[in-house]
Amino acid sequence: MLVVETIGRIRRAHFVEGRSIKEIARTLKISRNTVRKVLRSGETSFSYEREVQPRRKLGAWQEALDELLSANRGKPRREQLTLIRIFEALQERGYSGGYDAVRRYARAWQRREAAGPVDAYVPLSFAPGEAYQFDWSHEVVVLDGVTMVVKVAQVRLCHSRMLYVRAYPRETQEMVFDAHDRAFAFFKGTCTRGIYDNMKTAVETVFVGKERVFNRRFQQMCAHYLVDPTACTPQAGWEKGQVENQVGLVRERFFTPRLEVKSFEELNRWLVERCVAYAQKQPHPEMKSLTVWEMFEAERSHLVPYTGSFDGFHETVLAVSKTCLVRFDNNRYSVMAKAVGRPVTLHAYAERIVIRQNGEIVGEHERRFGRDHTVLDPWHYVPVLARKPGALRNGAPFQAWLLPEALERVRRKLKSVPDGDRQMVDILGAVLTDGLASVEAACAEALAAGLFSRDVVLNILARQREVVSPVTVLTPEALRLRHQPAADCARYDRLLRGPAHGTA
Repeated sequence: MLVVETIGRIRRAHFVEGRSIKEIARTLKISRNTVRKVLRSGETSFSYEREVQPRRKLGAWQEALDELLSANRGKPRREQLTLIRIFEALQERGYSGGYDAVRRYARAWQRREAAGPVDAYVPLSFAPGEAYQFDWSHEVVVLDGVTMVVKVAQVRLCHSRMLYVRAYPRETQEMVFDAHDRAFAFFKGTCTRGIYDNMKTAVETVFVGKERVFNRRFQQMCAHYLVDPTACTPQAGWEKGQVENQVGLVRERFFTPRLEVKSFEELNRWLVERCVAYAQKQPHPEMKSLTVWEMFEAERSHLVPYTGSFDGFHETVLAVSKTCLVRFDNNRYSVMAKAVGRPVTLHAYAERIVIRQNGEIVGEHERRFGRDHTVLDPWHYVPVLARKPGALRNGAPFQAWLLPEALERVRRKLKSVPDGDRQMVDILGAVLTDGLASVEAACAEALAAGLFSRDVVLNILARQREVVSPVTVLTPEALRLRHQPAADCARYDRLLRGPAHGTA
């Protein structure tokens, strides 16, 4: 095949220097026909491709190779084999040819497969307050010294392109509810339509077309915020392309390089600050004279007003163990002792756990993540201490129990008394009836008098309970004095000088 340099030398030798075809062919050591072809065609470059590629050894194995290539194409990207592995698989079937023939055939096969019709898309336009898009992404951060993957909820207003990002340890339904509430509170409103993919926390059944069966609790949330949910067509990410692009932007701008934070609270505060800072300096993609933040400020008046939080919890019915514990999400939480033996309803929120029995709250804790954590409230076990006072010293709920100052001083003093545990249990039991503030005040009063026994503290509480307001006595009209008597002490002297006293 002639290179461009040789073609240039041929053309210059003939048209500039006036040399003959025979002389040029002898000088450049190429055939006369080649020189004639260059001069007559007027081309400055030539390329040659075989019309038929000989595959003497591969010919009988083309069908098997097509099968391997098709199967490999259908696998997830991270599981796809390289051409070397495909070549080795073909050798295992008996192929004795070389790798180069397999490589050329595979490249041609891939070009044919990629030559299908290319998808075309229609640009979308949204009115102010019309729609928002929601999606999840997974990012890697260093949280309190531990590298972990966090789930990041991403919300984007379609008109102004304003974004909101919040990180969670889970991708569960209660996290979806919390992310929506936080985003709408940040925006100070919401849109009339929400665009989602077919996430399991929102969609229960996917039918042909756009018909969906949404989760009941998810529908309740949408009804609370006056949002009409819309689910995308499966594998049609372009229908919510704005938030899909936001995922890559947030990963590049917010999570690269890898963040190091102490807690989720610190991480989420930083993310909100970054969202605002980015929006204030980023030009809007359509209205380039305005920033995203300025477009967002203009869109706010078109949003549906934010009316308050949705009670976004995930409900589970659980049994209570004899140790006053319920198990949820691989962790254990304590409940009041009176709840033992009957089922309870646990409401799991994004950051807290609320446990109810017959409508009454019998336990409330900060939610823990991870595995095998036990969250105990010592006050849940105080009624049990009335029967087992010895557990006050070694019971797990009471280790490192931080009592109010006066109660803690009484507890330390009672440790030196033979029945100190029993006395302290009776004092703690009074908290259930009189309240912590009253018992704390009674302990402080007893200590001020140099006393600390149970009887003294309970006596002070009893006196506080017996205080009654004086009864107002109404005097009848007939008994009211007409004239106020004058005070005269001399009357007592006259009585002393009377005949009765003289006789005595």
